[in-house]
Amino acid sequence: MNNMLNDLQEVILMGPGPSCVPDDVYTAMSKYTLGHMDGEFIRIMDAIKSMLQQLLHTDNKLTIPVSGTGSAGMETCFVNLIERGDPVLILKNGVFGNRMEDVASRLGAEVETLESEWGTPIIADKVRQALQKRSDNGKGPFKFVAIVHAETSTGVKNPIEEIGRLVHETGALFLVDAVTSFGGLSLEVDKLGIDALYSGTQKCLSCPPGLSPVTFSAEAVETIQSRRTKVPNWYLDMNMIINYWSGATRVYHHTAPINMLYGLYQALYLILEEGEDNVYARHRQTHELLVSELDSLGLKMLVEPEYRLPMLNAVVVPDGVDEARVRKELRETYRIEIGAGLGALAGKVFRIGLMGHTARKENVDKLVSALKKIL
Repeated sequence: MNNMLNDLQEVILMGPGPSCVPDDVYTAMSKYTLGHMDGEFIRIMDAIKSMLQQLLHTDNKLTIPVSGTGSAGMETCFVNLIERGDPVLILKNGVFGNRMEDVASRLGAEVETLESEWGTPIIADKVRQALQKRSDNGKGPFKFVAIVHAETSTGVKNPIEEIGRLVHETGALFLVDAVTSFGGLSLEVDKLGIDALYSGTQKCLSCPPGLSPVTFSAEAVETIQSRRTKVPNWYLDMNMIINYWSGATRVYHHTAPINMLYGLYQALYLILEEGEDNVYARHRQTHELLVSELDSLGLKMLVEPEYRLPMLNAVVVPDGVDEARVRKELRETYRIEIGAGLGALAGKVFRIGLMGHTARKENVDKLVSALKKIL
C-alpha cells in the first residue's frame, strides 16, 4: 500500500487559514511526547499561559489554550457564559457573526442581533442605539455583547475599542472573536475591557490547527462560577479545566494534545523573539505591498482602506473571471492556496491570507507573478 504522506509537497498557504508553519514549530512538535501530568510538561503549560498573557496584555488568570480548534474556543466562551433565557446581543457582518448567533440560539439564549452589510464594519452608533432601545423598553442589560474583531469572511476589522466602551457602560460583558486577529494585530485585552476572548493557533500564530487560546476576565469567571445550572458541555467546562491548568496540585481533566502544545509554545516564543511591534509592522507592510501589486493588475479590494485587515484581504473578482478556475490553477501549477468567498460573497471575491509566517514579501511576489500569468 502506498503511503500518501510520502507524496505531500509544500504548499504556500495564502488562504483564510491555516497559514504557513515555521520549521522551528514543526521541529518542536516532533519532540518526545511526555505524559499530560508530567512535571516537565506542566512547566511548559505554565510558560504557554505566561506568553499568552503577555501577548494578549492581560492579567487574567484564566488564560489558557483549549484543546480544539477556534470553533471549540467559541463554544467554550458561549457554553460557559450562557444559561437558558439569557439575553445576548450578537453584532454580525459576516459568516462568523452568523455562527455566533447559531451557537447562542442552540444554547437557548434570548438572542438579538445587529447586522451590517458584508464588507462594511459594525457601526458603533448603531450599537449605542440598540443598547439604548433595550434600556428604554425597561429591560435589564444584555448578559453579554459579542463581536468578531477580524471577520475572516469579508476582510473587515471591526471597531472593538469604541464598541467595548459602550457595552461596559450598560453593565454587560464584552465577548470578542479574535481567531484571525490574534498575532497579527495588537490586542490589549485589559485596556479594551474584553471579558471573554477566543482565538485559534492556525492563523497569525502560524501553528497547525488544534488549539484555541481563550481568556476570561475576573467578572466573566465570577459569572461562570455563579451559574444556576451546570455548564452543558463537560469537555469545555472551565470550572473543571481551570483545575488542570492552575494551582500547585493539578487535577486531571482530559488528555491534553501534548505535541500540539509544544508547537504553540514555540510559535508564541517566535513572536516574542521577533518582537510584537515588528510582527504587526510586518503584517501591515506585506498587506500594503499586496494591495499595491494587485492594483497594478487592475484588481480591487472589497473593503474601504480604513477598515481593512492586514492579514485577510478580500479581493473583488473581475467580471468574466472564473474565480474557481483561478484558484485551481494557482494550487495545481504554482502550489499556492488562496480562499474562495463564503456565503453572500461566494464566487465574488478571492480571500488572500497574509497570516503569521505567510506575511512575507517573497510570498506576495510569487502570488502576484502567478496571477499575472493566469489572468
